[in-house]
Amino acid sequence: MFAWLPLLALAGANERAAQRNFIVVSKKGLELRVYHPNGADTTLVARFPACMGKNLGNKQRKGDHRTPESSLAKPFKITMIQDASGWTHNFRDGRGSIKAYGHWFLRLATPGHSGIGIHGSTNNRESVPGRASEGCIRLLDEDIITVKEKYAYVGMPVIVLDEDTEALPFEIPLLKTE
Repeated sequence: MFAWLPLLALAGANERAAQRNFIVVSKKGLELRVYHPNGADTTLVARFPACMGKNLGNKQRKGDHRTPESSLAKPFKITMIQDASGWTHNFRDGRGSIKAYGHWFLRLATPGHSGIGIHGSTNNRESVPGRASEGCIRLLDEDIITVKEKYAYVGMPVIVLDEDTEALPFEIPLLKTE
């Protein structure tokens, strides 16, 4: 009579498991990686090229064009997943106010700073991978859609490594096999 109940339970279990995923952003490697913890192990589930702040180093103040850094012990968190498809920005490069965020903006809680997130690259596709943002983490438009649809959730931890760190210790064996 209720043959669909096990399917709902399975869907709920898969959703809860996905909500343990976390992101590691490598400023040195110019990429965003999604991981899933499996007991004492960690599985790399996806990786995407990324664009970071124009300037090296940890964000100090608004307008310094640096991407803020976090640690495994104190990761940033995704606080909102916003439809940014109509958002515009003036980069003061002569193009005026243009669409620039892709379809999604994953807003991050970055203590001491506001307006930082992970977003697409509309009208700035050539910057990914690279160093051209004002501090956000920029992905290709199709990649931000994938991240939002398959992995991201409010509360998701996001670790942003400094330019001297390619990977966390648990990542090194995983990245060498790729």
